[in-house]
Amino acid sequence: MIGNKYLVFYFRIILGGVFIWAGLLKIFDPLGFAETIANFRVFPQWISFFLALMLPWIEVISGVFLILGLFRHASALILSLLLAAFLVLIVVTIMRGIDIDCGCFGSFSQKVDYKLILTDCVLLFLSLNIFFSKSDHFVLFRKKGILP
Repeated sequence: MIGNKYLVFYFRIILGGVFIWAGLLKIFDPLGFAETIANFRVFPQWISFFLALMLPWIEVISGVFLILGLFRHASALILSLLLAAFLVLIVVTIMRGIDIDCGCFGSFSQKVDYKLILTDCVLLFLSLNIFFSKSDHFVLFRKKGILP
């Protein structure tokens, strides 16, 4: 894993920003996001609505915490798990031959294809580097108290 404190900080900014942006777009259109989840044909309708209400908030809160350095390991773990689950969902959707948009960025979403797999693998790489990083730099709070 990458140990450079500046690079890990940039990873936090990039990953946190992506998830804040994606989450906010979904928060402003929960019904559209619920419809996108239902299009994957994996979950019952009631679970699609539940996920459409909960996932965007998890994305935004985890993204904000990641940028600020609050609970950064937990936030990176949550985002890593979301990315891993979404990668599995993408692969299953491609294998089933379902042609849909991913719903990741509202109206800016792209088709579920191999480019999306590559994008999510890059984001997963960033989140895992943050998770395994021991860097305690550029955080709002350190273990010994507030930064000077």
